[in-house]
Amino acid sequence: MEPPAATVRISQGKAEVWGCFQSPQATKDLVAKRLGMQPADVTVHVTLLGGGFGRKSKPDFGIEAAVVSKAMEGKPVKLTWTREDDLMHTYFHTVSVEHLEAGVDAQGKPVAWMHRSVAPTIFSTFIEGAKNEHALELGMGVINVPFAIPNIRIENPEATAHTRIGWFRAVSNIPHAFAVQSFVAELAAAAGRDPKDYLLEVIGPARRISPEALSDTWNHGESPERYPVDTGRLRRVVETVAREARWGRQLPKGRGLGIAAHYSFVSYVAAVVEVAVDDKGVMTIPRVDIAVDCGATVNPDRVRAQMQGAAVMGVGIATLGEMTFKGGRAEQDNFHTYQVTRMSDAPRETRVHIIPGDYAQPMGGVGEPGVPPIPPALCNAIFAATGKRIRQLPIRDQLKA
Repeated sequence: MEPPAATVRISQGKAEVWGCFQSPQATKDLVAKRLGMQPADVTVHVTLLGGGFGRKSKPDFGIEAAVVSKAMEGKPVKLTWTREDDLMHTYFHTVSVEHLEAGVDAQGKPVAWMHRSVAPTIFSTFIEGAKNEHALELGMGVINVPFAIPNIRIENPEATAHTRIGWFRAVSNIPHAFAVQSFVAELAAAAGRDPKDYLLEVIGPARRISPEALSDTWNHGESPERYPVDTGRLRRVVETVAREARWGRQLPKGRGLGIAAHYSFVSYVAAVVEVAVDDKGVMTIPRVDIAVDCGATVNPDRVRAQMQGAAVMGVGIATLGEMTFKGGRAEQDNFHTYQVTRMSDAPRETRVHIIPGDYAQPMGGVGEPGVPPIPPALCNAIFAATGKRIRQLPIRDQLKA
């Protein structure tokens, strides 16, 4: 919630930098380059990060403090961006359009799958003219979806970036998971099937798949031999969260349950969201259940906290999170125009179910994988409660219409 801030002092040809940087090495190198120093002459002190979520991997606010300190003949300078600076001159999460089609057999099970993903790539920030999603972005829930479907086609047309794009918690997993898990639920409804049972059927039997067999050359930066895609673990989180949320229980009118699952950052997460929508279209979220399999768990409280925070952030992305541009500039400049989830709109209760892991096996990520399943589970719950499909985020006033 806090805007970027940094302090710089330059003395005797050396610079010291204090700030909440997610990438201190990049800070060291870029400050040195801007000041005309050697990297060895720059010392970076990393403070407590607060909320980072990827934004603070870009040290532009530290570089600005260094430039001001140099202009002040090396005097210590503390620079804090205003909220308007923060929102209007940040690195933005990309926007995307996801188009999916499927051919199904007589039982409604998909035998052909086509996913066309179009988004300005984050690599446009680093490589001039980059217009296609990078391998690592496509490896966030497009090419590496481990479904038991014999015919799969992935398309990735060009898209030009019109603003600078940066890292954001869970990155491209968010739009990709929303599209895939929403589409699976739509296929289940068209087939007259239970969404949970249908999702498990599409995932197929337990098996370990090499990421390379899925054309995933990135695999979240991990060894494909040590980290194969394990559909048994994906099935387990679906089955666990459904059981713990008492999937299939009777709910009063205007209430519904939605389910979604996603593999990201070599961890497996599934969510069941319960929503209530009144006759005026006002939505509340009585409960969220999240099952996570990140391998062995060293600090269960930290895992639990990350999943609870992911539930709130996922709800915010789905319901409110939007930046718009007009005349080449961002229209939102503070929290009265860029809204975040308040306590009144957050899940009333979030239950986290941690799957026990084997310490003999490599561990997975925790900070990012909890976010992607929340928006599709939420929107699938809205359909169960109201019969209305949400295909565009954020939801904002779509229920009231």
